[in-house]
Amino acid sequence: MLKRSLDILVSGLVLLLALPVLLLLALLIRLKLGSPVLFMQKRPGKDAIPFNMLKFRSMTSETDEQGELLSDERRLTRFGQWLRASSLDELPGLINVLKGDMSLVGPRPLLEDYLPLYNAKQQRRHDVRPGITGWAQVNGRNALSWEQKFIYDVWYVDNQSFWLDCKILAMTVLKVINRADISHAGEATMSRFTGSPIEADKHD
Repeated sequence: MLKRSLDILVSGLVLLLALPVLLLLALLIRLKLGSPVLFMQKRPGKDAIPFNMLKFRSMTSETDEQGELLSDERRLTRFGQWLRASSLDELPGLINVLKGDMSLVGPRPLLEDYLPLYNAKQQRRHDVRPGITGWAQVNGRNALSWEQKFIYDVWYVDNQSFWLDCKILAMTVLKVINRADISHAGEATMSRFTGSPIEADKHD
């Protein structure tokens, strides 16, 4: 109950105070990246139940001659990079927090395509609501390997507390200010998860 109260209080207050910023960002995104302004995608939440996750759009919709989307590197503009580096693209996710789809703190909601690829231990990341930020995000974010991320996620599930959430939120503010660990080494965004090596599974 305390965690949910914190979610409602903080997300509601930030959305209210940031309303002018949200409107300005929506206008800039519409002018620079096109429509729609919001990126909405099905993601698995608590108990892997899907919900529509909201973010500000940070890529164009450019396609090749066959109508296929171009790579992330080619669709991620300098403006989109700035949105991600500042974490302003995450602000609409606070609506998900208010609705109860997400929490301020928890494992990040990933693609539904990944669900069959998790081993038994990694699946436990869905025992709690996904978060806007999490233990993995403040300990390396996209600079981590997938296996390292999932270890942090499961550690959070086993050790979550009100005070840990407060610590993670404070660390998140510092990460955002420093713009640290935005992308994976050598890539514009995090590479797709294709499953853990058998060796990694043996240690779970």
